[in-house]
Amino acid sequence: MRRAGCRHAEPGRCPADGPRDRAARPVIAIRRATPDDAAAIAAIYAPYVLSGTVSFENDPPDTRQMRTRMTASDGFYPWLVATNGDPDGGGVLGYAYAGQFRDRPAYRYVVETSIYLSGSVHGQGTGRLLYDALIDTLRAQGFTQAIGVISLPNDASISLHESVGFRRAGVYREIGYKQGRWVDVGFWQCELNDSVIPPIEPRPFSEVGIVRV
Repeated sequence: MRRAGCRHAEPGRCPADGPRDRAARPVIAIRRATPDDAAAIAAIYAPYVLSGTVSFENDPPDTRQMRTRMTASDGFYPWLVATNGDPDGGGVLGYAYAGQFRDRPAYRYVVETSIYLSGSVHGQGTGRLLYDALIDTLRAQGFTQAIGVISLPNDASISLHESVGFRRAGVYREIGYKQGRWVDVGFWQCELNDSVIPPIEPRPFSEVGIVRV
């Protein structure tokens, strides 16, 4: 299943909106996250933990804890950031990453994806650019399915996931309790590659790098 993505001459860069907005909006750069981004990533994530039910954590991770999460897979799974400058600099506007879906070996062809944006860029197209890059990269690595886990209701997250090819797979009812209420959790699924037999082992992100199609 292919999506209409951003076409551009310079890898990793794309205007956040159409041509009419290019003068008004900065170019958004998508690049590989580094351990130096941990503080900015932790700052973006913290409001999702402290307010609402997007995250089921109770205490936001600090910079050291976030850095540990980022390096846990030793370069196998991608962590990407969107910045408001060139690929080598600029403030972090959001981040997206993939990780292990389940720890049993049979699940190793599938990933769980997550994306978080700074509140200042919601609705500006940054999330779509970032998620497109993540999905294209995962596809190039050879994963077969991506799973997005969404606490409900969350129309904005559903819209973003479906814009890059996810489709609703199912809902678990009232499986999380946070901020005084029981929360449903939905699973959205994106087909990345054909499920061939025998399956092809995914390649590490450290070998593939960011891919834009």
